[in-house]
Amino acid sequence: MTDSISPTPPGASTWPAMSIAAAHGLLTAPGAPFEMETVVIGGVPLRAWKNAPPSLRAVVEAGRAHGEAVFLVHEDERVTFEAFHRAVAALAADLRANGVEKGDRVALAMRNLPEWPVAFYAAACLGAIVTPLNAWWTGPELEYGLADSGSKVLFVDAERFERLAEHLPGCPDLKRIYVARDLDEVANPHIVRLEDVIGGPETWADLPDYPLPPVDVGPEDDATIFYTSGTTGKPKGALASQRNINSNIMAGACVAARAFLRRGETPPTPDASAAQRATLLSVPFFHATGCVAILNPSLLGGAKLVMMRKWDPVRAFELIERERITSAGGVPTIAWQLIEHPLRSNYDLSSLESVSYGGAPSAPELVRKIKETFPRSAPGNGWGMTETSATSTSHTAEDYEHRPDSCGPAVPVTDLKIMTVEGDRELPTGEVGELWCRGPQVVKGYWNKPEATAQTFVDGWVKTGDLARLDDEGFCFIIDRAKDMLIRGGENIYCIEVENALYDHPAVMDAAVVGIPHRTLGEEPGAVVTLKPGATAGEADLRAFVAERLAAFKVPVRVLFWNETLPRNANGKILKADLRKLFVDAA
Repeated sequence: MTDSISPTPPGASTWPAMSIAAAHGLLTAPGAPFEMETVVIGGVPLRAWKNAPPSLRAVVEAGRAHGEAVFLVHEDERVTFEAFHRAVAALAADLRANGVEKGDRVALAMRNLPEWPVAFYAAACLGAIVTPLNAWWTGPELEYGLADSGSKVLFVDAERFERLAEHLPGCPDLKRIYVARDLDEVANPHIVRLEDVIGGPETWADLPDYPLPPVDVGPEDDATIFYTSGTTGKPKGALASQRNINSNIMAGACVAARAFLRRGETPPTPDASAAQRATLLSVPFFHATGCVAILNPSLLGGAKLVMMRKWDPVRAFELIERERITSAGGVPTIAWQLIEHPLRSNYDLSSLESVSYGGAPSAPELVRKIKETFPRSAPGNGWGMTETSATSTSHTAEDYEHRPDSCGPAVPVTDLKIMTVEGDRELPTGEVGELWCRGPQVVKGYWNKPEATAQTFVDGWVKTGDLARLDDEGFCFIIDRAKDMLIRGGENIYCIEVENALYDHPAVMDAAVVGIPHRTLGEEPGAVVTLKPGATAGEADLRAFVAERLAAFKVPVRVLFWNETLPRNANGKILKADLRKLFVDAA
């Protein structure tokens, strides 16, 4: 921090020592590191971070300054910031040589591997619109994402390539596919092994020192398309700008400084000699949280990212101890497992300074458990969505302990308001309505979907579909979701998509999907089904039928059968509140 941020009164005896508004005022004042400015985005004047990097390309260039510090850890592979930069530059040069230009869509579909961020930033440095696809999607779902985005290039691992191979004829815009790891020789000249272009992570440090291809990329240029499910059952691509993505970098650091001011302390100045911060990455890069809120700030800030092939709490303990992890979490499920696993005491987890999460409902008792289990670690959560490029509110430290049922106040550049569900008027403090959000992180709209864009984005505001209230200090409390969606361990599941899959079964006459509360996952999908007269199907049959069509996390964990038409109101809408009670009774 700089001297322009005055310390709070020494010896403050009560908490908080400063209001949220006052803390934000100090942190964003002229000359402060988090200074704000007014910019016009899409015709709307908005507050924005004055010192945010102007592009993802700028983040790559700045990240190289961390040199021989380790950036990526995956199993026994360790990649320094310098080696990462060389791989990004080499791959960007190959993409340029093969015709990738500014505005082209470049898709990624692979598990968390060191190659994922290399591909992401190589494409971003050319001004391409990087399009991460959900690695858990089925072949038809991946085909849809590629065809809808019109992706010209795809980076994929061998597992996803096998899943997608028979669907490639449905992706007419796809001209080149780079396959990472374990690919057998392929005669098709449009399919290449990524290792043949840049080698493996262990050799990236030996790559030539290529310059990044010259491309002019600015804050309002298109940067990414992240897919989010929609109430129509088809995913929608949220088109984000460079400014949208990089706004998260400033938001996270600002909120960390706010916690010091709230407790009456001066935020620390950056210390180049301090131990490197390290994050255990337990969420996928293809989510906004993993990419926008974790990967991008880590590259700029010099933090180490430690990846896991798959989540396992004992392996997490080993990595926290070995890599001196300072930050862990992701979704509430993971926090619960870190706390409750019987082998936890066998490991040295004293390096943890933060256990934070978002993306799913969390029990207020989780805050208390984190403080009990990891006394040096500040609990944290927040609220955001794909359409807000991850973080829009952030909740940490004492603020979270005092309001464990809140997702925190808006970050300084962000406005929140509560509107009637009809959207015709703003509601006063304390009343429940639909949460609307505005700020420089709100995406431009939905890719090639003007009607859906017009319905969701209004004069810079995004209508979130969440029912919420705000208190008198601006803390947000999510009450429910206006949209018919549930969140299982951080994964969005839109009920109509699962219902449509059930309706495709020849025995199903009526179907409804609801959330079943789950202590660690937040909720899981459950289905209530009415069969056609004379038709037969069992729970296992229907679950298997859905599993053939949708990703595994969308498959109902329970299927209950209803002997008549499902209960509906006068407008014909299924009374899902009544159906949720069935699962409670069954339990």
